[in-house]
Amino acid sequence: MNTHIHGTRNALRVAVVTETYPPEINGVARTVGLMVEALCERGHEVQLIRPRQRDEPAAQAEPSLDLRLVPGMPIPFYRHLQMGFAPPGLLHTEWSSKRRPDLVHVVTEGPLGWAAVSTARRLGIPTCSDFHTNFHSYSRHYGLGVFSGMVSRYLRALHNRTDCTLVPTPEMQSNLEELAFERVKVVGRGVDTRLFSPARRTERLRATWGCRGSETVVLYVGRIAPEKNLGLFVQAALAMRAIDASVRVVLVGDGPQAADLRAQHPDFVFPGMRTGGDLAEHYASADVFLFASTTETFGNVTLEAMASGLALVAYDYAAARQYLRNETSALLVPLDDDAAFLRTAARLAESPGLASRLRTEARCAAETASWSRAFDDLERVLCSIAGASRGGLGAVREDSVHVET
Repeated sequence: MNTHIHGTRNALRVAVVTETYPPEINGVARTVGLMVEALCERGHEVQLIRPRQRDEPAAQAEPSLDLRLVPGMPIPFYRHLQMGFAPPGLLHTEWSSKRRPDLVHVVTEGPLGWAAVSTARRLGIPTCSDFHTNFHSYSRHYGLGVFSGMVSRYLRALHNRTDCTLVPTPEMQSNLEELAFERVKVVGRGVDTRLFSPARRTERLRATWGCRGSETVVLYVGRIAPEKNLGLFVQAALAMRAIDASVRVVLVGDGPQAADLRAQHPDFVFPGMRTGGDLAEHYASADVFLFASTTETFGNVTLEAMASGLALVAYDYAAARQYLRNETSALLVPLDDDAAFLRTAARLAESPGLASRLRTEARCAAETASWSRAFDDLERVLCSIAGASRGGLGAVREDSVHVET
């Protein structure tokens, strides 16, 4: 293992294996991109192994990031993500050399992730995995519910072959442990409260949505796809409009349901995919965030909406349960209670004062979600796993990892 570099920690050589990465736009890509950036900034040496993206040139060398591109193909029922494939012997050759990693961190569970876990086990390299996506739940939204059990067994088999599986909340830890996942640990998430901020609100953008003053804008941000329960989002937005005819509805993102929704609701605004400051302006220029999804492992958009100062209606699980309090910083609804979700959304339309108070408290709650603290916790876990195989070098006690509650 390398010498001391960052604070009191030991520098690691980490192989990060993922099938999605920026500039691809999704929650997993954003999270792993920030993780790699943080590890490099903290003095760790990162080898990033991922599929080549469309029209991407050859890999460029960077001092702290060793990029290896592998072949990939779209996931059949989820085509905006790729499955990666490691050519025979590639990983074994890479990790048998002088650049053997101290730890292999597997972010996604496709063929590339499975190959990485298998190779690391054969070479005796510690492995850590992330659980980011409920693919076993997604399958029922694509007419593949019959395969849900098989997908769940595959995910469990992969993760249980690693030394540790990381999840973002204690709730997800409990859920996976009930499904017989082993060695599950919690490492939280964060949000950039300087990027996502009420200060980004702009009347110029609101005017393009048909707003002339104080109209309420209802927002959705994310993949426009079956697993996001957008039928309920639309019903809830229309319930608000039935009370206040001036309500505007904006859906930021793209996906397989976008064309149908545009045709069915030509009065809704569909700005498409947005990133960076442009995305932050779209959040902050809205007023209410309705999040009807029931398949999240976390839901980064929840924290982004909170930081942007929106009034949220969400199901009481994942990030909403972790960071929000019902009637104080958001309106939370029992999971899968569609009728309650509709009633609660309508209540916001009836109570402008309530919405205003929730917006202020949501922003305050977001300010407790620090990426720096989340990456401190991640670093401790990675050093602990790597150190355990090196006679304790860099190891930390499991209960020293901070978990926000």
